[in-house]
Amino acid sequence: MHNLPFYFNNLMTYQTWRTKKLDAYPLSSEQLFTPIHDPENPSAAELAQLQSICRQHNLALYRFMQGDVRSKRHVHRLGQKVGLFRLDNNLCADEDSLTSLHVTSHVGQHDYIPYTNKQLSWHTDGYYNLPEAQINGMVLHCAQHALEGGMSWLMDHEIAYILLRDANPDYIHALMHPNAFTIPANILNGEIIRPAQSGPVFSITPSSHLHMRYSARQRNVQWRDDPLTLEAADFLLNLWQQDSPYKIGYTLQAGEGLLCNNVLHCRTAFKDSDDPAQQRLLYRGRYFDRVL
Repeated sequence: MHNLPFYFNNLMTYQTWRTKKLDAYPLSSEQLFTPIHDPENPSAAELAQLQSICRQHNLALYRFMQGDVRSKRHVHRLGQKVGLFRLDNNLCADEDSLTSLHVTSHVGQHDYIPYTNKQLSWHTDGYYNLPEAQINGMVLHCAQHALEGGMSWLMDHEIAYILLRDANPDYIHALMHPNAFTIPANILNGEIIRPAQSGPVFSITPSSHLHMRYSARQRNVQWRDDPLTLEAADFLLNLWQQDSPYKIGYTLQAGEGLLCNNVLHCRTAFKDSDDPAQQRLLYRGRYFDRVL
C-alpha cells in the first residue's frame, strides 16, 4: 500500500504515474466509447474494454446499439457485470435505487438542481454522505436527451489531484485534513433530513484508490478556515473557468451512458421538448463499489 503514488515519500512512483496519466491527453470522447451490441448480454470483450478504459481514466462511455434505451434492467445488468452491486438508495431514488433525473418537483426533493433544467456545477456524487457510505462508482444512462443543451463535462479526479499537487503540494495536505470540507445540514420544513457532514476532499480508500468528495456550489459548502485550504478551493474554482485539455465534454444521446469511479462532472443548462415523451430523462446509479 505504501508504494502508492499518493504518498509523498514515493516521489519516483508519483512521477511515473503522473507522466502516464497526463500523456493520455488530449483525449476525445470517442476514445472513451465502447459499443454494447446486446445490452441483455454484453460480451466479455465489450466488458473488458469498458473496464480497461475505466481503469486508465476512471471513466468510460458506452453506447447500446439495439434494444430498449429506456430499460432500467439493462442499466442494472451492465453495472453488475463490471462489479457495481451496492446501490445507494438516496433520498430521491426510485424503488429500484436508480434515480430518474428529469425536470420535476415532488415532496422531499427540496430545491435540488439535478431536477431542474439549470446548469449543474462541478461536483462528485454523494459528497454529503457519511464516511462509511462514500460513493465510489456511478452509472449515468441517457434514456432521452434534451431538445437542446444538457452537455456533461467530465474530469478524472486523479487529474485534479495532479494539477493541485503541481501548483502546490501543500494543497493536497490541506485537502486531506479530516475537516477540510463541510456540507451543512439538510433541513426541510424545520426537520433535519441529514446532519452536517465534515470530511476530507481527498482520501485513500481501504482498497488503495484515491477518492474525492467535492462540490463547487458556494452556498452549501463550508471550507476549513485555513489559508492553504481556501487557496486550494479557489484553485479548483478557477480551474472550472478555464479551458483545459483535461476536461471532456459530451452530450449523452438516448442509449448512451457514463460508467465511472465517481469522477468530477457538471452539466450545462438545457431546453426540453414540449412533447413529454421527448423530454430529457437520465437514470443515475450511485454505488458504494468501484468498477472492477
